[in-house]
Formats: sequence, C-alpha cells, structure tokens
Amino acid sequence: MKRVLVAAAVAAGVVVVDQLTKWWALDRLSHGSIHLVGPLSLTLTRNRGSAFSLFQGQAPLLVTVAVVLVVVLLLVARAAPGAGRAAAIGLIVGGAIGNLADRLFRSDHGAVVDFIALHFWPTFNVADSCIVVGTILVAVSVLRGSPG
Repeated sequence: MKRVLVAAAVAAGVVVVDQLTKWWALDRLSHGSIHLVGPLSLTLTRNRGSAFSLFQGQAPLLVTVAVVLVVVLLLVARAAPGAGRAAAIGLIVGGAIGNLADRLFRSDHGAVVDFIALHFWPTFNVADSCIVVGTILVAVSVLRGSPG
C-alpha cells in the first residue's frame, strides 16, 4: 500500500504542476511566444492527437487508453519492488492524468495544451516530460534489476 501512496503522491504533484503551467501558458502565451535560449522557446499549441501528434481527432480512443493505462499502472505500482520505482510510475500516471484532464475538461475538443518548443522536436508540456522521464526511470530500474 505504501508504494501506491508514493505513486499517487508523485502523480498528484505532477498533475498540479502540469495544470498550473498549462494555465500560465494559456494566459501568457496566447499573446505570443517567448524565446528562452538556443532552440528553446515557449509557444502555445494544442495537440488533438497523442505523442508526436499521432491519432489526431481520436479523443475518445485516447481518453479510454489513458484511463486503462492509469488503472494498470496503479496496479503495477502496488507490486513495485521499492518506493523509487513506485515514484517513477507516479510520474507516468501523473502525466497521463494531466493530459487526460485537458482532453476531458478543456473546451478544446479533446486537445492537450503544449507549450515547450525545441523546434527540432514536437512541442510538449510538463505531463509529457514526466511520462518520458518516468518511463526511462522504470526501464533503467528494470534493466538494472534494482529494487528501487
């Protein structure tokens, strides 16, 4: 049960940060992009698809997949060998819920708010970053055979 609580706490933190940054992006970036450094800028976009804009306009399918993913990952977190892996799973769950919240509660017809632009990679958001980082951490943990 402790591991599920760790995953849930990390996921909740991710959702809060993700939604706050999206709220900020919608407010501030609707007036134009902000260049930060090198190829990094903040540019408001909306993605009606999944990663890399796949499955455009398939919001019901993407919502279903996200809900199933969250449930399965919470079950996996329950069986995680340690709090570290549970926290990594929490990053993935939080990212999935953050993007799911956009699809369900924003008036963008199932679109997700993206705003971090590298110009050589598709624009993304905090939730996307947490999904990628969490997946890498879980994979490294599994490959190394570490209990964390």
